[in-house]
Amino acid sequence: MNIEQIVKEVIKEMEVEARSETKKRSNNKTREFVYSAEKRVTVDSPVNQDSIELAQSQTPARIGIGHSGTRMKTKNYLDFRIDHAAAQDAVMKDVSTSVLKEMKLPNLSSKASSMEEYLMNLDVGRSLDENSVEWLKENGVKGKQVQIIISDGLSSTGIEETVPDLLPALIQGLEGKGITIGVPVFIRKSRVWIQDEVARLVDCDLVVSLIGERPGLATSKSISAYLIYRPNENSVEADRTVFSNIHSGGVPPIEAGAYLSDVIEEMLNYQASGVKYSQMK
Repeated sequence: MNIEQIVKEVIKEMEVEARSETKKRSNNKTREFVYSAEKRVTVDSPVNQDSIELAQSQTPARIGIGHSGTRMKTKNYLDFRIDHAAAQDAVMKDVSTSVLKEMKLPNLSSKASSMEEYLMNLDVGRSLDENSVEWLKENGVKGKQVQIIISDGLSSTGIEETVPDLLPALIQGLEGKGITIGVPVFIRKSRVWIQDEVARLVDCDLVVSLIGERPGLATSKSISAYLIYRPNENSVEADRTVFSNIHSGGVPPIEAGAYLSDVIEEMLNYQASGVKYSQMK
Protein backbone atom coordinates (compact mmCIF):
# COMPACT_ATOMS: atom_id res chain seq x y z
CA MET A 1 0.00 0.00 0.00
CA ASN A 2 1.49 3.32 -1.05
CA ILE A 3 1.41 6.61 0.87
CA GLU A 4 -1.58 7.96 -1.09
CA GLN A 5 -3.72 4.92 -0.24
CA ILE A 6 -2.72 5.11 3.44
CA VAL A 7 -3.74 8.76 3.63
CA LYS A 8 -7.10 8.01 2.01
CA GLU A 9 -7.78 5.20 4.50
CA VAL A 10 -6.90 7.41 7.45
CA ILE A 11 -9.16 10.21 6.20
CA LYS A 12 -11.98 7.70 5.67
CA GLU A 13 -11.62 6.38 9.23
CA MET A 14 -11.61 9.92 10.61
CA GLU A 15 -14.82 10.75 8.74
CA VAL A 16 -16.52 7.63 10.12
CA GLU A 17 -15.46 8.52 13.68
CA ALA A 18 -16.65 12.11 13.25
CA ARG A 19 -20.10 10.96 12.06
CA SER A 20 -20.32 8.52 14.96
CA GLU A 21 -19.42 11.23 17.48
CA THR A 22 -22.01 13.62 16.00
CA LYS A 23 -24.68 10.93 16.24
CA LYS A 24 -23.79 10.31 19.90
CA ARG A 25 -24.09 14.02 20.71
CA SER A 26 -27.47 14.26 19.01
CA ASN A 27 -28.76 11.29 21.00
CA ASN A 28 -27.49 12.67 24.31
CA LYS A 29 -29.86 15.62 24.62
CA THR A 30 -29.20 18.07 27.42
CA ARG A 31 -31.49 17.47 30.36
CA GLU A 32 -33.00 20.58 31.89
CA PHE A 33 -33.51 20.80 35.62
CA VAL A 34 -35.84 23.46 36.95
CA TYR A 35 -35.26 24.36 40.58
CA SER A 36 -38.12 25.95 42.48
CA ALA A 37 -36.96 28.68 44.89
CA GLU A 38 -40.32 29.28 46.59
CA LYS A 39 -40.31 29.85 50.34
CA ARG A 40 -41.05 26.79 52.44
CA VAL A 41 -40.83 25.97 56.12
CA THR A 42 -38.07 23.38 56.36
CA VAL A 43 -37.98 23.12 60.15
CA ASP A 44 -38.77 19.58 61.25
CA SER A 45 -42.04 19.37 63.20
CA PRO A 46 -42.42 23.12 63.96
CA VAL A 47 -44.52 24.03 66.98
CA ASN A 48 -46.47 26.66 65.02
CA GLN A 49 -45.99 26.37 61.26
CA ASP A 50 -48.66 28.98 60.49
CA SER A 51 -46.74 31.66 62.40
CA ILE A 52 -43.53 30.86 60.53
CA GLU A 53 -45.31 30.96 57.15
CA LEU A 54 -46.87 34.32 58.05
CA ALA A 55 -43.46 35.73 58.98
CA GLN A 56 -41.93 34.37 55.77
CA SER A 57 -44.60 36.12 53.71
CA GLN A 58 -43.75 39.50 55.26
CA THR A 59 -39.96 39.56 55.01
CA PRO A 60 -37.21 38.44 52.63
CA ALA A 61 -35.13 37.36 55.66
CA ARG A 62 -34.14 33.71 55.91
CA ILE A 63 -36.37 32.38 58.66
CA GLY A 64 -38.00 29.02 59.18
CA ILE A 65 -34.87 27.26 57.94
CA GLY A 66 -34.34 23.70 59.06
CA HIS A 67 -31.02 21.96 59.60
CA SER A 68 -29.45 18.57 59.22
CA GLY A 69 -26.93 18.15 61.98
CA THR A 70 -24.90 21.37 62.11
CA ARG A 71 -25.70 22.39 58.52
CA MET A 72 -28.70 23.90 56.78
CA LYS A 73 -30.80 21.59 54.63
CA THR A 74 -30.04 21.14 50.93
CA LYS A 75 -32.94 23.29 49.72
CA ASN A 76 -31.91 26.20 51.94
CA TYR A 77 -28.29 25.85 50.85
CA LEU A 78 -29.34 25.93 47.17
CA ASP A 79 -31.50 29.00 47.81
CA PHE A 80 -28.49 30.69 49.39
CA ARG A 81 -26.22 29.82 46.44
CA ILE A 82 -28.79 31.09 43.92
CA ASP A 83 -29.17 34.42 45.72
CA HIS A 84 -25.41 34.75 46.10
CA ALA A 85 -24.90 34.13 42.38
CA ALA A 86 -27.57 36.71 41.53
CA ALA A 87 -25.82 39.27 43.74
CA GLN A 88 -22.49 38.62 42.03
CA ASP A 89 -24.04 38.91 38.57
CA ALA A 90 -25.73 42.18 39.53
CA VAL A 91 -22.34 43.71 40.35
CA MET A 92 -20.16 42.27 37.61
CA LYS A 93 -22.31 42.22 34.48
CA ASP A 94 -23.13 45.25 32.35
CA VAL A 95 -26.56 46.74 31.78
CA SER A 96 -27.96 45.28 28.56
CA THR A 97 -27.51 47.49 25.49
CA SER A 98 -31.04 46.58 24.39
CA VAL A 99 -32.45 48.01 27.65
CA LEU A 100 -30.62 51.29 27.10
CA LYS A 101 -31.83 51.48 23.50
CA GLU A 102 -35.39 50.78 24.56
CA MET A 103 -35.23 53.65 27.04
CA LYS A 104 -33.41 55.82 24.45
CA LEU A 105 -30.63 56.68 26.90
CA PRO A 106 -27.30 58.09 25.68
CA ASN A 107 -24.52 55.78 26.88
CA LEU A 108 -21.74 57.69 28.70
CA SER A 109 -18.89 56.38 30.86
CA SER A 110 -16.87 57.25 33.92
CA LYS A 111 -13.07 57.11 33.98
CA ALA A 112 -13.21 53.52 35.26
CA SER A 113 -11.71 51.27 32.57
CA SER A 114 -12.88 48.02 34.18
CA MET A 115 -15.13 46.76 36.95
CA GLU A 116 -12.07 45.83 39.00
CA GLU A 117 -10.77 49.41 38.81
CA TYR A 118 -14.24 50.76 39.58
CA LEU A 119 -14.50 48.64 42.74
CA MET A 120 -10.97 49.35 43.95
CA ASN A 121 -10.63 53.06 43.12
CA LEU A 122 -13.53 55.27 44.22
CA ASP A 123 -12.29 58.37 42.40
CA VAL A 124 -12.45 56.96 38.85
CA GLY A 125 -16.19 56.38 39.19
CA ARG A 126 -16.78 59.98 40.27
CA SER A 127 -15.60 61.61 37.03
CA LEU A 128 -16.61 61.37 33.38
CA ASP A 129 -14.14 60.21 30.77
CA GLU A 130 -13.08 62.69 28.08
CA ASN A 131 -15.51 61.45 25.41
CA SER A 132 -18.46 61.73 27.79
CA VAL A 133 -17.46 65.25 28.82
CA GLU A 134 -17.33 66.30 25.17
CA TRP A 135 -20.67 64.61 24.44
CA LEU A 136 -22.38 66.49 27.27
CA LYS A 137 -20.85 69.78 26.19
CA GLU A 138 -22.14 69.31 22.64
CA ASN A 139 -25.43 67.45 23.20
CA GLY A 140 -26.54 68.07 26.78
CA VAL A 141 -29.53 70.39 27.11
CA LYS A 142 -28.31 73.33 29.18
CA GLY A 143 -30.06 75.47 31.76
CA LYS A 144 -32.92 73.11 32.66
CA GLN A 145 -34.27 72.74 36.17
CA VAL A 146 -33.62 69.00 36.50
CA GLN A 147 -31.03 66.62 35.07
CA ILE A 148 -31.63 62.87 35.43
CA ILE A 149 -28.72 60.43 35.59
CA ILE A 150 -29.00 56.64 35.53
CA SER A 151 -25.95 54.80 36.90
CA ASP A 152 -25.37 51.05 37.02
CA GLY A 153 -23.49 51.47 40.31
CA LEU A 154 -23.35 48.11 42.09
CA SER A 155 -26.45 46.56 40.52
CA SER A 156 -26.94 46.41 36.78
CA THR A 157 -29.87 44.09 37.50
CA GLY A 158 -31.53 46.82 39.54
CA ILE A 159 -31.28 49.23 36.61
CA GLU A 160 -32.70 46.73 34.13
CA GLU A 161 -35.57 45.68 36.39
CA THR A 162 -36.52 49.05 37.93
CA VAL A 163 -35.67 52.05 35.75
CA PRO A 164 -37.89 51.15 32.75
CA ASP A 165 -40.92 51.72 35.03
CA LEU A 166 -39.48 54.40 37.30
CA LEU A 167 -38.08 56.78 34.68
CA PRO A 168 -41.34 57.34 32.72
CA ALA A 169 -43.23 57.89 35.99
CA LEU A 170 -40.64 60.42 37.16
CA ILE A 171 -40.61 62.30 33.85
CA GLN A 172 -44.41 62.34 33.67
CA GLY A 173 -44.60 63.69 37.23
CA LEU A 174 -42.09 66.47 36.54
CA GLU A 175 -43.64 67.48 33.24
CA GLY A 176 -47.07 67.56 34.88
CA LYS A 177 -45.70 70.12 37.33
CA GLY A 178 -44.21 72.25 34.57
CA ILE A 179 -40.62 71.42 35.60
CA THR A 180 -38.09 71.48 32.76
CA ILE A 181 -35.83 68.44 32.25
CA GLY A 182 -32.55 67.90 30.44
CA VAL A 183 -31.80 64.80 28.37
CA PRO A 184 -31.62 61.79 30.77
CA VAL A 185 -28.29 59.97 30.42
CA PHE A 186 -26.87 56.59 31.42
CA ILE A 187 -23.34 56.63 32.84
CA ARG A 188 -21.59 53.27 32.99
CA LYS A 189 -19.47 52.39 36.04
CA SER A 190 -20.29 55.63 37.82
CA ARG A 191 -20.75 56.65 41.45
CA VAL A 192 -23.06 59.18 43.10
CA TRP A 193 -20.63 62.10 43.11
CA ILE A 194 -20.41 62.09 39.31
CA GLN A 195 -23.68 64.03 39.47
CA ASP A 196 -21.71 67.11 40.60
CA GLU A 197 -19.69 67.20 37.38
CA VAL A 198 -22.76 66.57 35.22
CA ALA A 199 -24.68 69.37 36.96
CA ARG A 200 -21.82 71.76 36.28
CA LEU A 201 -21.60 70.80 32.59
CA VAL A 202 -25.34 71.21 31.89
CA ASP A 203 -25.94 74.06 34.36
CA CYS A 204 -29.06 72.56 35.94
CA ASP A 205 -30.70 73.48 39.25
CA LEU A 206 -31.09 69.97 40.59
CA VAL A 207 -29.66 66.62 39.59
CA VAL A 208 -31.14 63.24 40.50
CA SER A 209 -29.11 60.04 40.19
CA LEU A 210 -30.88 56.69 39.93
CA ILE A 211 -28.16 54.22 40.89
CA GLY A 212 -27.96 50.48 41.52
CA GLU A 213 -27.61 49.59 45.19
CA ARG A 214 -25.13 47.12 46.61
CA PRO A 215 -26.97 43.78 46.23
CA GLY A 216 -27.66 41.52 49.18
CA LEU A 217 -28.95 38.00 49.55
CA ALA A 218 -32.51 39.33 49.92
CA THR A 219 -32.58 41.20 46.61
CA SER A 220 -30.22 42.08 43.77
CA LYS A 221 -32.68 44.43 42.06
CA SER A 222 -32.76 47.48 44.31
CA ILE A 223 -31.79 51.03 43.33
CA SER A 224 -31.55 54.36 45.17
CA ALA A 225 -32.26 57.95 44.14
CA TYR A 226 -29.76 60.64 45.18
CA LEU A 227 -30.82 64.28 44.80
CA ILE A 228 -28.76 67.44 45.22
CA TYR A 229 -29.52 71.10 44.57
CA ARG A 230 -26.86 73.16 42.79
CA PRO A 231 -23.79 71.06 43.77
CA ASN A 232 -20.36 72.71 43.77
CA GLU A 233 -16.77 71.96 44.82
CA ASN A 234 -17.76 72.37 48.47
CA SER A 235 -20.72 69.94 48.39
CA VAL A 236 -20.68 67.13 50.96
CA GLU A 237 -22.85 64.09 51.70
CA ALA A 238 -25.09 66.14 53.99
CA ASP A 239 -26.14 68.17 50.94
CA ARG A 240 -27.64 65.09 49.28
CA THR A 241 -31.03 63.51 49.88
CA VAL A 242 -31.30 59.77 49.29
CA PHE A 243 -34.29 57.45 48.86
CA SER A 244 -33.38 53.76 48.84
CA ASN A 245 -34.96 50.32 48.54
CA ILE A 246 -36.69 51.03 45.23
CA HIS A 247 -37.65 47.71 43.64
CA SER A 248 -40.65 45.45 43.17
CA GLY A 249 -40.33 44.03 46.69
CA GLY A 250 -39.73 47.40 48.36
CA VAL A 251 -40.96 50.78 47.13
CA PRO A 252 -42.61 50.05 43.74
CA PRO A 253 -40.81 51.87 40.88
CA ILE A 254 -43.89 53.71 39.56
CA GLU A 255 -44.81 54.88 43.06
CA ALA A 256 -41.20 55.99 43.63
CA GLY A 257 -41.22 58.02 40.40
CA ALA A 258 -44.36 59.91 41.40
CA TYR A 259 -43.04 60.53 44.92
CA LEU A 260 -39.67 61.77 43.68
CA SER A 261 -41.35 64.31 41.41
CA ASP A 262 -43.17 65.74 44.45
CA VAL A 263 -39.94 65.95 46.45
CA ILE A 264 -38.08 67.57 43.56
CA GLU A 265 -40.78 70.21 43.26
CA GLU A 266 -40.34 71.05 46.95
CA MET A 267 -36.54 71.16 46.66
CA LEU A 268 -36.75 73.57 43.74
CA ASN A 269 -39.08 75.80 45.74
CA TYR A 270 -36.82 75.71 48.83
CA GLN A 271 -33.65 75.83 46.71
CA ALA A 272 -32.14 73.21 48.98
CA SER A 273 -31.52 69.50 49.38
CA GLY A 274 -30.08 67.20 52.05
CA VAL A 275 -30.05 68.41 55.62
CA LYS A 276 -30.98 71.98 54.63
CA TYR A 277 -34.08 70.71 52.84
CA SER A 278 -35.09 68.57 55.84
CA GLN A 279 -34.79 71.57 58.17
CA MET A 280 -37.00 73.71 55.93
CA LYS A 281 -39.87 71.22 55.72
